Amino acid sequence: MSGVRRLGARWRRRRPLRTRLAVAASAAVALVAVGVCAAAFFVIRYELLHQLDLSLTQSATRVIQENRGEGPQTVAGECRYLSAPACAQIVPADPAADPDAAYLLPVSTPVREVAAGKRAPYYSNVSRFGQPLRMLTTPFGDGRALQVALRADPVERGVRQAAVLLAAVGGAGVLLAGLLGYAVSRTGLAPVARLTSTAERIAATRDPRHRIELPPGPPGRQDEVTRLAASFNTMLGELEQSVSSQRRLVADASHELRTPLTALRTNAELLARGDRLTPAQRERASGALGRGIREMTGLVNDLIELARDEEPLPLLEDVRIAEVVAHAVAVARTHWPQTPFPLEVGAGAAEAVRPGVPARLARLLTNLLDNAAKFSPPGTPVEVALSAYGSGGTGGGPGSGTGLELTVRDHGPGIPAEDLPYVFDRFYRAEAARALPGSGLGLAMARQIARAHGAELTAGAAPGGGALFTLTFGAQGPPGGSHVP
Repeated sequence: MSGVRRLGARWRRRRPLRTRLAVAASAAVALVAVGVCAAAFFVIRYELLHQLDLSLTQSATRVIQENRGEGPQTVAGECRYLSAPACAQIVPADPAADPDAAYLLPVSTPVREVAAGKRAPYYSNVSRFGQPLRMLTTPFGDGRALQVALRADPVERGVRQAAVLLAAVGGAGVLLAGLLGYAVSRTGLAPVARLTSTAERIAATRDPRHRIELPPGPPGRQDEVTRLAASFNTMLGELEQSVSSQRRLVADASHELRTPLTALRTNAELLARGDRLTPAQRERASGALGRGIREMTGLVNDLIELARDEEPLPLLEDVRIAEVVAHAVAVARTHWPQTPFPLEVGAGAAEAVRPGVPARLARLLTNLLDNAAKFSPPGTPVEVALSAYGSGGTGGGPGSGTGLELTVRDHGPGIPAEDLPYVFDRFYRAEAARALPGSGLGLAMARQIARAHGAELTAGAAPGGGALFTLTFGAQGPPGGSHVP
């Protein structure tokens, strides 16, 4: 049996799904058809034999009624003809009481036992006159038994005809089952075939824009295969978006890197001819080269961090958000000495904690503060406020049940309405910001860090002018399974 199972498993591995499904469906329908035909054959056979047995019982009853008190003898012997009545004979329990004339039907020990009352009546099949007979042996009374027989060849012929007819019907059923199984497998697996061809086409062309055609109908009434195809289309959409984002990142990065690389090469070539430069010129070229290298290093690091879609979850710790905000504000005051950074921490927000990576949260806040200071006129403040909302913490540490909202507001020109949807895109820089230093990656990185920590970063216009950035932490930490970079 184990060898048969291994052979079957090997066959299944080597055959496509459509063939296996067709074989399985055909086998199921064929099994039902053969089972129905077999059941019909046994029912027909039983009914034909039952009718013959009823005729024998009626003939035996008539012979008993007409020959009461008669001794052992052959009562009738015309059963060799189809239209003749049944053959009948009376047999005693004691062989010594047999008549001188030979019996027409065979007399065996069970017949004597029925005559003696030691055995119940029974039916049997015998052969006489070159024809099959169906015989009933039943008690006749006073130590005698009655044997009645009728020709059984019409019944056997009817059984054979029924067998041939049902075999033909069963064969047609098996053939039809094969055709239906093929049709079912072809129709049922059509979406899977389209899915496979689409996947193969994408693998060959590396173009995720292909989609699987779905049958019309409301989504709630689609079958499992159609829902699988719809899910595959959704996955292709996500893949296309990811590929487009990566290609756009590469294109934007190459565009943004071209200018600083050109500047670095120019300064390096200029320093290579240092003997032709004055000390002041060499000093300026060396300073420009150092600044360019630092800018290039920062740009490359930002690109590497933005290019990481997923990474292993590092060891998190409970971070007191107010302390991280205070540290980022202190650093911003040293970087932008001409810009005031007033900080306001609301009631309930000073002790609020969230799981996260302090260095990454500090990078997020630094990017927001640097962006606000860059667009603020000298002497105008960048207002930072941290407030709590919702119910107080319960059981999860200070502020665990409280939402947090951090706002960073500047008094600069603000964000034009047409630029607002794109401020968090990589390398996007508004028309007014293209003359300012920067690579256009700070806000994109800030949003990526915020989402990794289960927060949401939004931008808008501040009342009275300027830009307003809002960082919102929910009442819980980052959702399970999120990846904090």
